[in-house]
Amino acid sequence: MTALKKYQRLECIGLWREAADDQRREVGVRFGEATLILSDPKSDTALSHWSLPAVERSNPGEMPAIYMPGADATETLELSEPEMIAALEAVRGAVDAAIPKPGRLRGLLFGGATLAILATVVLWLPGALVAHTASVVPEAKRAEIGQRELTDLTRLTGAPCADPLGLQALAALSERIFGPVNTPSLHVMPEGFDGALHLPGDVILISRKLIESSSGPEAAAGAALMERLRAKRNDPIVAVLEHAGLASTFRLLTSGDLPDGSLDGLSEATRNFCCSSESS
Repeated sequence: MTALKKYQRLECIGLWREAADDQRREVGVRFGEATLILSDPKSDTALSHWSLPAVERSNPGEMPAIYMPGADATETLELSEPEMIAALEAVRGAVDAAIPKPGRLRGLLFGGATLAILATVVLWLPGALVAHTASVVPEAKRAEIGQRELTDLTRLTGAPCADPLGLQALAALSERIFGPVNTPSLHVMPEGFDGALHLPGDVILISRKLIESSSGPEAAAGAALMERLRAKRNDPIVAVLEHAGLASTFRLLTSGDLPDGSLDGLSEATRNFCCSSESS
């Protein structure tokens, strides 16, 4: 993303809709280093944080431009400011260029790796295929898979906290713990587990129970730090691929996509793992 530094701190006004049935509201839009920050223009209170690599446009070539924070997201943002649209399109172009596509150099490299794997797959342990695939999954695809897992996990935990003041506090806490570069996205989940959980795409989930049982931010900060360290030792994308199975993992390696249904049941397994880890 170094080619996009000229867009850092770019700001404009847009129209934000949190859900399909909600009224549009005017928001301030700020282009950060890794996130798009939506805030109340009067109070400057953060309303939402979007991961830049996951942002998608729903109406290419049309104006005003309409963006979403992911393929399955309910939020939308209408923009008419040409410079902001150009910045987001530059990000999307960079992300698109990093995703393997047939006929391109990256596709040829993936194809060559695939042939090599096919020649030796009968000798490989399943874990070797998973480890190799995890090592080459682009950050944009990790963010997409993490968003899919988070969306599915809300069936068991409920939707993450969306209170504007809470989002602002989480963003500030994350930046204070991890610094302004490569800052993970923190979410507070209402139920389902007691500690913290890391998803692909550098997303850390924290239990509301943990926050409510503490008088300050220390417990949440400690849980987030422990989860970041755990994720460095045990890449969360590995657990996703192990659950998806070898066929789906091979599909991700060769085509850049996990097939529909490959993450079915992952939320239950993730929550059970989290709970068993805490109890032990």
